[in-house]
Amino acid sequence: MEINAGAWYLRALREDELMDDRPALAALGETDRGYVARCTAQWADDAGYTWAVCEPTTGEMLAEVKIDPLTARLTTRAREGHEDAAATAEESVRRFATSMLGLTIP
Repeated sequence: MEINAGAWYLRALREDELMDDRPALAALGETDRGYVARCTAQWADDAGYTWAVCEPTTGEMLAEVKIDPLTARLTTRAREGHEDAAATAEESVRRFATSMLGLTIP
């Protein structure tokens, strides 16, 4: 599920021949090589939702927003200097959680 968040767009994490988010994730402190696959599986099972917050012209991942639907917990993390992208994306994901998932995010 892609989300337009104004100056940013949110998409699923990717690790394929066209786009590899692992370097950006490493800059966020995520070094688990199975992280992208795990997030993809969680989406498929409705067990968790993770978005890459991206610069729209290049697709470069600047931040991440994640929802745990069991706890209604939303978390964000941003590469240095891109906290604004994470904050804007957080608001868009809160609206998505409320309208599409029926969750109230505290």
